[in-house]
Amino acid sequence: MEIRAGLGYDIHRLEEGRRLFLGGVEIEFGRGLSGHSDGDCLIHAIIDALLGAVGMEDIGQHFPDSDPRYKDVRSTELLKKVVGLMRERKMEIVNVDSIVIAEEPKLGPYIPQMKKTLGPILGVRQDDLGIKAKTNEGMGAIGEGEAIAAWAQVLVRKIK
Repeated sequence: MEIRAGLGYDIHRLEEGRRLFLGGVEIEFGRGLSGHSDGDCLIHAIIDALLGAVGMEDIGQHFPDSDPRYKDVRSTELLKKVVGLMRERKMEIVNVDSIVIAEEPKLGPYIPQMKKTLGPILGVRQDDLGIKAKTNEGMGAIGEGEAIAAWAQVLVRKIK
């Protein structure tokens, strides 16, 4: 059985006048993540982890910010495309573990909905999808409430 791991990271600044999306869920907050797409750094970290696990180029190569097709696109749509690319390569996801780092808003109440949203797209059970929320203890741009970041680790395997 061929098993591979991938690691992804993403960070976006918070910006007035944007809606906040994390894990495919809209979160009530006064600011959203800047970016060409919806800025969902959790999904972007998962995408980079998946692409890395199968030896493909990063998210910016697949969905460049110079391409108007991806302007304000929901990151769930990008994730669906990447999962499709993996299936073309006869790979499936075993599990995903992730951490979102944000001083605010408090994300704990949103994690069950994130899992319900992402699990079917990824093709994994909610038990195989870890999403944790942490703060940066007031340090740096994240701790000062200027940005939100995410890390993701994935395990994938070759489909027999």
